[in-house]
Amino acid sequence: QVHVVDTGGGLVQAGGSLRLSCAASGSITSINAMGWYRQAPGKQRELVAAISRGGITTYADSVKGRFTISRDNAKNTVYLQMNSLKAEDTAVYYCNQYICAVAAGCDAYWGQGTQVTVSA
Repeated sequence: QVHVVDTGGGLVQAGGSLRLSCAASGSITSINAMGWYRQAPGKQRELVAAISRGGITTYADSVKGRFTISRDNAKNTVYLQMNSLKAEDTAVYYCNQYICAVAAGCDAYWGQGTQVTVSA
């Protein structure tokens, strides 16, 4: 069984920083793409950033230059460093990891979500 837990959200003033973490555990054999999504009230979930197993990254235009995604393959963990936060970054942030596990094959797993609130 695979578990994915994301942490690190909170309340921060505009211009501040937060670092999100997302750790996977279980009978994992490999993890391919990892990513962060967010969903603001009344809006659809959107991709914020993603990173391949080899470290290739992609970002939403709205966060380029402010957010940095990274991963630690040894710890099955992906991070999202968020700087220069804006009120419009307020959302629930979800981690997604494409995980291959023993007796479970490969599938996309979601974290439970962590709230990020940026006060203006």
